[in-house]
Amino acid sequence: MPVWNGLTNEFHPTQLLADLLTMKEHLPGKAFNQMTLVYAGDARNNMGNSMLEAAALTGLDLRTVAPSACWPEAALVETCTALAKQQGGNITLTEDIAAGVKGADFIYTDVWVSMGEAKEKWAERIALLRDYQVNSAMLALTGNPQVKFLHCLPAFHDDQTTLGKQMAADYGLHGGMEVTDEVFESAASVVFDQAENRMHTIKAVMVATLSR
Repeated sequence: MPVWNGLTNEFHPTQLLADLLTMKEHLPGKAFNQMTLVYAGDARNNMGNSMLEAAALTGLDLRTVAPSACWPEAALVETCTALAKQQGGNITLTEDIAAGVKGADFIYTDVWVSMGEAKEKWAERIALLRDYQVNSAMLALTGNPQVKFLHCLPAFHDDQTTLGKQMAADYGLHGGMEVTDEVFESAASVVFDQAENRMHTIKAVMVATLSR
């Protein structure tokens, strides 16, 4: 009986498959080792780690754009960088937003805080990451009018939810936390393509493993 990793604190491989399919759909003329993916925000979480795996497997030019306190573990970065180079790719970690996003094909982010985390962590996390919010200014810094926005969802992209209202009141985060509503609802956003592709890629995993 196969066992599938649907999500752990460390990695999110099924989301990764949906992300790669979505990227290929929107850049069908490019191989993965010709694509540049930026992961902006808290790169210590399962999606930050899984983006490293994506680069290791496909040769993406992955740029982790985050404060150094939010970078993934050095050993994982070292291993994935070596594997990515074998596939013609590269992994870069930088705090420099302008340099990190320049020429990007895709910008990816994830939530800064998760339900269940102590509220004491929220203020610290928001202070660290406020400058790394994905907004129209960050997209403009890419210099690529066709850049696409990715998010594994759910996203705190407005202040209409209970938590969104609380973040706005407590921390002044009006119009979104890790991503602004302007970007989330824009033509650059392909987040609902990602969500649909979760279904297709997970079905593919099930067929591939159960049919053996």
